[in-house]
Amino acid sequence: MSGGPEMTGSVKGRVLIVAGSDSGGGAGIQADIKAVSALGAYATTAIAALTAQNTTGVYGVVPVDPAFVALQMKVVLEDIGADAVKIGMLANAPVIEAVAAEYEARAVNVPLVLDPVMIAKSGHHLLDPDAVVTLRKRLLPLAEVVTPNLPEAEALTDLPIRDLDDMRRAAELMLSFGPKSVLLKGGHLEDDSLYDLLLTEEGETVFQGKRVHTPHTHGTGCTLSSAIAAGLAQGLGTRDAVARARRYVETAILTAPGLGHGHGPLNHLHTVREFL
Repeated sequence: MSGGPEMTGSVKGRVLIVAGSDSGGGAGIQADIKAVSALGAYATTAIAALTAQNTTGVYGVVPVDPAFVALQMKVVLEDIGADAVKIGMLANAPVIEAVAAEYEARAVNVPLVLDPVMIAKSGHHLLDPDAVVTLRKRLLPLAEVVTPNLPEAEALTDLPIRDLDDMRRAAELMLSFGPKSVLLKGGHLEDDSLYDLLLTEEGETVFQGKRVHTPHTHGTGCTLSSAIAAGLAQGLGTRDAVARARRYVETAILTAPGLGHGHGPLNHLHTVREFL
């Protein structure tokens, strides 16, 4: 736990989110805040990039000055503190370096969930290609759990991934980079069954589910990693945090509101029943 007063009331767990924004509200900081709040934790933020996007694509990206990203982290950690940190889109190597340094200085004992955001569903690059090595060297060794999808895992490992055995090999290699656990998401495999592989030093857990055929999956990666961070902040172990987060995301997909003309957002607020 990092600094800050004791929490009271019904909110349990503080999650500092370091990521980019999504003007369409389906992914990024906006999805992160919704997911953390819907699971009963308290979200704070350090915005690392601004994007102009909607359900049809990303139309512009403006990175935030690295020193200002670090300042956002500093003032939040000094005052409110954090029980978990979630890191998403960081855009470039200087921002990655600044975020890693600030985390090491002020929150190194706080569990970190790293979602290595690289490419949007529309195909737009959200991380400079030359920053992949920096991400691998500076942030993976700090992570409690890293949550790549298959294209991100291929970029981090230079390994092709076509099936569950390939997922195991890639996860094992990523684990050797230093994180305590790897959750490799298998949604890009062409199979009606959906496999997510959680690998730790103690062994593996394969989460299996049935693929939901829908275009409304924008922000699933951001949402899942933030839901995991909320679980860790609330004292759950990694496996239980992942299991709860997967259930939360599955229901959010199944009850998606159907907004937009492209990849629509999830229903992040399906846990909030009083006003629905």
